[in-house]
Amino acid sequence: MAKWTKPTIDTKFHIDFDWWEEKGHNFRVHLFSNLCKGCQERYRDYQEADLIDWIDPNTAEVTQVDGLWHALRTCCSLKPEYIDTTTPLTTAVFRVFLASGNEPLSAVELGTRLHRLPDLILRTIGGLHVYNGIKPVTDGSRRGPRPKAVSSG
Repeated sequence: MAKWTKPTIDTKFHIDFDWWEEKGHNFRVHLFSNLCKGCQERYRDYQEADLIDWIDPNTAEVTQVDGLWHALRTCCSLKPEYIDTTTPLTTAVFRVFLASGNEPLSAVELGTRLHRLPDLILRTIGGLHVYNGIKPVTDGSRRGPRPKAVSSG
């Protein structure tokens, strides 16, 4: 087990998908619960949502992404109620990572996006208790979930 090091406000965090697997939690169920009502209705059978091709607008790189995650990024996260003043801090931080494609961010960067104090964010996500798999970035941590197996007919 790796030694825990106290993070600073400049430490980069992200959703660690190994944490989800280690805890036996289903990331896609939690992802689905963060979709807007319209997308929840459209993806009612969320387990059948396929991988889709996504083109990065900055690099033009084509990658396959989870259909639920794509819906969240292109629809739900653009709505004012996605993160508002009543959203709990741990949920708001998790939703920022979902909306950004799990881009590593520091407490300072999260504070700018959420209009919250970086020190408060760091005290919340930088301790020993892990919320929604949000952990400091390490060399071996995965930035995305494992692709689901494709059935062969």
